[in-house]
Amino acid sequence: MADVEEREARSASSEQPTELRRVIGPGLLLLFIVGDILGTGVYSLTGKVAAEVGGAVWLPFLCAFVVAFLTAFSYLELVTKYPRAGGAAMYTHRAFKIQFLTFLVTFAVMCSGLTSASSAAQSFAGNLFAAVGVDEPTELLLLAGALGFMTLVALVNLRGVGESVKANVVLTCIELSGLLIVIGVGAWALVRGLGETSRLTEFNVPEGETPFGAVTAATALAFFAMVGFEDSVNMAEETKNPSKIFPKFMVIGLCVTGVIYVLVAISSVALVSPGELGEGSTPLLKVVQAGAPGFPIAVFAWISMFAVANSALINMLMASRLLYGMAREDVLPRSLSRLLPGRRTPVVAIIFTTLLAFALVSLADLTALGGTTSLLLLCVFTVVNIAVLVLKRDRVEHQHFTTPALIPVVGAVLCAYLASPLSGRATDDYEVAGWLMLAGVVLGAITLLVNRYLLHRRARIGTANIDPRTPR
Repeated sequence: MADVEEREARSASSEQPTELRRVIGPGLLLLFIVGDILGTGVYSLTGKVAAEVGGAVWLPFLCAFVVAFLTAFSYLELVTKYPRAGGAAMYTHRAFKIQFLTFLVTFAVMCSGLTSASSAAQSFAGNLFAAVGVDEPTELLLLAGALGFMTLVALVNLRGVGESVKANVVLTCIELSGLLIVIGVGAWALVRGLGETSRLTEFNVPEGETPFGAVTAATALAFFAMVGFEDSVNMAEETKNPSKIFPKFMVIGLCVTGVIYVLVAISSVALVSPGELGEGSTPLLKVVQAGAPGFPIAVFAWISMFAVANSALINMLMASRLLYGMAREDVLPRSLSRLLPGRRTPVVAIIFTTLLAFALVSLADLTALGGTTSLLLLCVFTVVNIAVLVLKRDRVEHQHFTTPALIPVVGAVLCAYLASPLSGRATDDYEVAGWLMLAGVVLGAITLLVNRYLLHRRARIGTANIDPRTPR
């Protein structure tokens, strides 16, 4: 009997664990949050924001930080209350229990990954030609570079990439180094009397528009630079004591990136005029060239390429895996869940998302892609801010962070406003987002009809196979 009990104990101890390992401590969590926010947005869109608002380019970044900061409090209550992977889709399903709304939120998150990766591809191409000494590449050459980069990302995705949080430490340090170079070059130039700080209070207000309208339109675009913090909630199952450390380190991470972005914006517009900054896809390269002409530009170009390449790969991995997961749940066509033999990577989902990214890179410019990313996520954040209010009635046994009800109310209003036409958002953002979401709805509807047909057919076949002499 003792031998049997001993064998059962050994068998139980050798069983495959059902929970993820909690390996992420406070330091790694902070670096993950900071590294996830830094990247394509500030490297490629600082100039586009400057073109929208003028010299006061730091103000939209500050406003975007405030909106993200308020929304982060909603995420903090939800991630400490439900410390599991799933993010916005899980919170939406828990709060509203409407399958179609959960589908829309999930697909919007996936599409935001595609638009973010596509903007990264365009920025990568610009930095690539700057690094190899091509000063004024043609549009066709830039397009070829961006599509070639997306193809390379797809090949890496097909091969399979083992993501590690510890590797994120290296990636974050490289991304951060590029931004610190910009801040350092700006400070050094200003100390030597170079640059024009008077631009910092100038507004580029189109005829018939107010400074408030110009700032909100620019904020709607600058918000792209602040997204990424919401991805960290998917690491909750792998974080040590998430209910305790998440609130502190998400707030610190957001504050660190907010300060860096404002300083980068100030350095940029002090050294380069807003009009010149808004031309092309490599604004921060121009800042370094203006403030430190002797600095090896190729080095900074490679840093920028690494930052945006990392963003693109992570977003395409997320988009393809999310599509694969939705197909496995019969929310999208089952063929999208097909795996590549040997590598066991979702080959059909990867090809489908890559083709969508090709279309986005070819048909939309950098401003529209960045604006579409922020539009999709602002809509998701609006839903999350409302969800936390609904879920306040839901009680859990463990202690968790609680945000005052006023904060998600203000957060929801601000997110909804920035996502609406009232903010001065470009119509291209709605057009790109609309086509993407329409494609998702069509795929979902086709899947629903096919599933109903197969269910009905199986039921008919099952009835036909019943022997009429069988007693009922």
